[in-house]
Amino acid sequence: MQRLWVPHRMVYVADHHQPDRSDCPFCAAPRSSDEEALIVARGRHAYVLLNLFPYNNGHMLVCPYRHVSQYDEATPDEVAEIGELTQEAMRVARAVLNCDGFNIGMNQGEVAGAGIAAHLHQHVVPRWASDANFFPIIAKTKAMPQLLGDVRDAIAAAWPHP
Repeated sequence: MQRLWVPHRMVYVADHHQPDRSDCPFCAAPRSSDEEALIVARGRHAYVLLNLFPYNNGHMLVCPYRHVSQYDEATPDEVAEIGELTQEAMRVARAVLNCDGFNIGMNQGEVAGAGIAAHLHQHVVPRWASDANFFPIIAKTKAMPQLLGDVRDAIAAAWPHP
């Protein structure tokens, strides 16, 4: 079994403070500019932004605008749009980042590993055949080939606009 070690997440895990609507980063992000919040696309019920602490280059999060913590609390419209935005995120990531696959999922609750359990979000993590090398093991460092702002600009530019 392989392990994905992400020590930078300890900032969230060790805190145990779950944000309410007033200090939730996923509620605050849509009130900022897309560039500032790293938002790549907006829908009616949900939006897509880059993860500030990515597991891999192009790691996106699909979030409903509404402050809801559990998938089974999402409305049918939110569930549908989260699914549609996830599919589009995959298509755009393949085109822009030339990735070989994806890890997609939600961590529901702190005990399941959610860094921000108070606001539902789905991870879309691009993967490459060559993304598991020695550097993270030996140097305890994940080499990210692009700055977040550059990745946001490339993905946002490639995202189809209705």
